[in-house]
Amino acid sequence: MKKLIRNFLLFFLIFIAIAALFSTFSQNNEVADVGIEKMVQELNDNQVKSLVVSGNEIKIELIDGSKQLVQKESGESLSTLLSNFAVDPAKLQTVAVTVQEPSGWSYWLGIILPFALPLLLVALFLMFMMRGAQGMNSRAMSFGQSSAKDFNLDNKERVTFKDVAGAKEAKEELSEVVEFLRYPKKFQDLGARIPRGVLLLGSPGTGKTLLARAVAGEAKVPFFHMSGSEFVEMFVGVGASRVRSLFQKAKKQSPCIVFIDEIDAVGRRRGSGMGGSHDEREQTLNQILVEMDGFEISQNVIVIAATNRPDVLDPALLRPGRFDRQVVIDRPDLKDREEILKVHVKKKPLDKEVDLKRIAERTPGFSGADLANLLNEAAILTAREDKKSIGMAELFSAIEKVMIGPERKSRVISDKEKKITAYHEAGHALVAHFLPNSDPVQKVSIIARGSAGGYTLKVPIEDKYFHAKSDFLDEIAVLLAGHLVEKEIFGEVTTGATSDLRRATSVARSLITDYGMSDVLGPRTFGQKEELIFLGREIHEQRDYSEKVAEQIDAEIASFIAQAGAVAKRILDENRKKLEIIAEALLVRETLEKEEFEALLAPETAKVDLV
Repeated sequence: MKKLIRNFLLFFLIFIAIAALFSTFSQNNEVADVGIEKMVQELNDNQVKSLVVSGNEIKIELIDGSKQLVQKESGESLSTLLSNFAVDPAKLQTVAVTVQEPSGWSYWLGIILPFALPLLLVALFLMFMMRGAQGMNSRAMSFGQSSAKDFNLDNKERVTFKDVAGAKEAKEELSEVVEFLRYPKKFQDLGARIPRGVLLLGSPGTGKTLLARAVAGEAKVPFFHMSGSEFVEMFVGVGASRVRSLFQKAKKQSPCIVFIDEIDAVGRRRGSGMGGSHDEREQTLNQILVEMDGFEISQNVIVIAATNRPDVLDPALLRPGRFDRQVVIDRPDLKDREEILKVHVKKKPLDKEVDLKRIAERTPGFSGADLANLLNEAAILTAREDKKSIGMAELFSAIEKVMIGPERKSRVISDKEKKITAYHEAGHALVAHFLPNSDPVQKVSIIARGSAGGYTLKVPIEDKYFHAKSDFLDEIAVLLAGHLVEKEIFGEVTTGATSDLRRATSVARSLITDYGMSDVLGPRTFGQKEELIFLGREIHEQRDYSEKVAEQIDAEIASFIAQAGAVAKRILDENRKKLEIIAEALLVRETLEKEEFEALLAPETAKVDLV
């Protein structure tokens, strides 16, 4: 429809242009049209210098140099016309009379053009319509063709392993794939078979796509990129056809790399979908399996796929011969985060006092994409404040914005709510400070961010990969501290502790059902989550325990929460004065940094152990 409208507008513009052209040629602003009576009068008054007869037109040039044009009847001569108007022949003796015959091209143009012009315009319109129909037919014929994007890696934007910070182990695994692609004979002479596929596993934003591009850049081979969702269409068989088309393109340019992003869109476990074994997604998966290691053997074509849901993939995809390598890409540690920050700040002006190591220390659990977003938010904040370089203040503010949300300084709250928030956050910070297994407090604020009315920012000293039972109990105690302070100071609790209570309950349940840390129920897990593929959500959890055990789980959750709450209450009671000092400072300053917070607690008291 859009193309039809475009063709009609183009046709209309051409018509207007042709009409304007003929109008330009037909107009003669220097010649005045007059009647025959006027010409006769001027002849009788001896004002005419010359007459030029051309067809049905009589061109008059007066003695004063002006020009006129008279239209006479067709087929009537000038002499007959003048005789009919009784013009004295003596008046014509001083007038130069000339008769011009029309030229051949103008004569035929005058006859043919009135008929040819409409036909020409109709022909142009039909031609545009036919071209549009041919384009639609060609798109219909290519409906089952692959739309994979072939990246040109010969330009200056080619990505290599040097452009990927961190992920040292993953790069070592993928470097062997590069060796296979660049020097295949070296391995074939030893009987080694080139890997069919490499599966990149990792959380969102850890750099799976970037690593795949780096492999293609290092190997200097064609790189085809396609998302798993691009295979799936509402028509059965289209996805399988696109898979065949993709591998046909790849074979023609082998050695090459085929990268399928989010392969879980088509690689989910078969037999569990709503459409049985004949739906479009499963046919697409079957074709991928055949192309990777079936009768159709792809020489020197390596398939690299990425997913953050390896648990839902079909087992046939993960067997040797298809995805031979499974490379896990973890979230970066402290050193890797610092290297990633150095990569992303290359084109950003920084103040001299900026310490990227401190930024890396404050961002545990951040992925590469999170760090890039952090620096972008810091740059936006710097531009908003009309500064020329990014400072530590902007970077710290960006960290809090990414973790919690943007500041809402315009939010107007009453003095009572502000006081409740101050005591609530002071309770979190105080308990976290005195618990040995809690992360150090970096900042306490009662300025609203995101959906939180205030926040206590705790950052671990080092990256942790294992957590003990005492770590979780201390975390529950910190979460309960705000609730306990509200009840102790104001005599009742508010809805501000809802999120804390939900998180505390979740941690306590995980201690029992996932980690087996309950002394009463023993070292085992409870419940098995099974995914039913319906609207992409987990809607079923299999209970492998009885109702009696369920009651024991509930009792253990209550026991853990009560135990942690008792320790938090003891800390708050023993440090009541310090609690009030912190709350008063928050009411005045609204925000306390780590140094300010620790100064309010000096001299430090002995640490309190929870267990």
